[in-house]
Amino acid sequence: MKNAFATIFMIPFDFFGMGKAKDSQTDGGKAQVRDISPKQAKEIMDGSDPFILIDVRTRDEFQRVHIKGALNMPVDTIESGAQTGLPDKNGLILVYCASGARSARASKMLAAMGYTNVNNFGGIMNWPYDTVSG
Repeated sequence: MKNAFATIFMIPFDFFGMGKAKDSQTDGGKAQVRDISPKQAKEIMDGSDPFILIDVRTRDEFQRVHIKGALNMPVDTIESGAQTGLPDKNGLILVYCASGARSARASKMLAAMGYTNVNNFGGIMNWPYDTVSG
């Protein structure tokens, strides 16, 4: 049943192009948000390049389940949290939430603030790899 729900839920995302890698320019062509798949995000995480993984869900959601190594920065704290938690505006940033809506919003906010390498991989509900709680 869970797989059937995931399949049914993903149809609208695939219809609207979610889950496919695509780039969008913001901030006069300087800052970039890239939509990537969970598989692409996992490949980055397993690679040797440094990155910052941001979970933009609420603290309660984060405590229930999150991807190991993620920094919890709820979407409504992105502007203030980025000032101290994300000092490198050119660093590789991976962003996720529950379903993809908040991560898309947060990614655009980061790009508007001048972050140049923001990668949105949607929601943890589509993350087929290991997670942790607490």
